[in-house]
Amino acid sequence: MQSSTSTIIALFAAAILVFVVPLVTLTERNDNVVQENVKLIVEEFVTDIKNTGELTEAKFQDFQNRLSSTGNEYNIEMEIQYLDENPGKKLEQSNYTKIGENVYYSEYTSQILNKLNSTKKITLKEGDFIYVGVTNQNNTTAQTLKSSFLSFSNDGEYVISADSSGMVNVNGSKND
Repeated sequence: MQSSTSTIIALFAAAILVFVVPLVTLTERNDNVVQENVKLIVEEFVTDIKNTGELTEAKFQDFQNRLSSTGNEYNIEMEIQYLDENPGKKLEQSNYTKIGENVYYSEYTSQILNKLNSTKKITLKEGDFIYVGVTNQNNTTAQTLKSSFLSFSNDGEYVISADSSGMVNVNGSKND
């Protein structure tokens, strides 16, 4: 009886080593590949906005589609800092930043999306700043496997995240 118990334990240990460890390693590699793709997608999105001076509803929808094609759900955070053309005038918003002699006021994700829904296009000018950050909202396969086999908690841990920012290089087209 002693021999059969140790044989069963040895078989379970062998199964874990032969199947589970390579599976966890493979899914971690997949997370790394997805991480690099997400970084590239965010960089391309921000670079396009910087080089055209425009954020359109179609560009944002394409950005969301490319992110969702990775198989994860993402929280997207955006900020646009507009260069105030007339800093001597009292600002309408109390949320502004003074950088050197320039005064910037900011709009955040919900304001940007509301503007995109109503106007379909946000035109930026040279000197404005754009920031985009994404983090995964769901557990990846590697996180799920680790938590089930290793009693590992993933609460609040983002495995896949990327951000990019920069100054707009050109004035966007005023034509609609």
